Amino acid sequence: MSDTILQIRHLSKTFGTNVVLKDIDFSVSKGDVTSIIGASGSGKSTLLRCVNLLETPTSGEILFHDASILQRGFNVPAYRTKVGMVFQSFNLFSNMTVLENCVIGQKTVLHKDRVSAEETARVYLDKVGMSPYINAKPSQISGGQKQRVAIARALAMEPEVLLFDEPTSALDPQMVGEVLDVMKTLVSEGLTMLVVTHEMAFARDVSSRAVFMKDGVIWEEGAPEQIFGSPQMPETQEFLSRFFGR
Repeated sequence: MSDTILQIRHLSKTFGTNVVLKDIDFSVSKGDVTSIIGASGSGKSTLLRCVNLLETPTSGEILFHDASILQRGFNVPAYRTKVGMVFQSFNLFSNMTVLENCVIGQKTVLHKDRVSAEETARVYLDKVGMSPYINAKPSQISGGQKQRVAIARALAMEPEVLLFDEPTSALDPQMVGEVLDVMKTLVSEGLTMLVVTHEMAFARDVSSRAVFMKDGVIWEEGAPEQIFGSPQMPETQEFLSRFFGR
């Protein structure tokens, strides 16, 4: 059996006359930690939203274990349990406790009973350091804590791949580290991750692969040592010089 989980082939997306993604090709294999970097407006988040079917691609293919997710009749809710997503804005239910936020999806989508759903939720809330806050409402915890709950909620569905859409960009600087530390722990445990990020040190030091996007196109991809150490394309060099001053 192939280790390839996701294959994106000739993916394009337009909004009216605005071409946001052009002929995107790449794959995600088990254990990969792929960071997608590039300036704002380069199509990174739209790419993730297409992979999660929050946006419908204009053309191209997305294959999950060799099955097209774009074909009529494809079971999208079941797919989203396998390909989870963490958003920059947390998207927690404000009227539910931290624990309930991590239980609701398991009950409604995975049809788990409350006892086993709570058990799973507690495991992942403990993993992200949020066990002391299980009875708190989102309004009572910090942004970094909310994002850690959102990560636990996604993990509680036990996905094969977790998509992160700029998970630290809505946080105050002092809270970024606590979220990145959780993500580093998940990497060390072998979770397959696709991460859109502006955190260049994370992309350089933690990823197994880096993808640089500009103007809806993948300009360069490879091992982080190559992309950050000796990028081949002038566009990549110019983008990275803003962060690393070369």
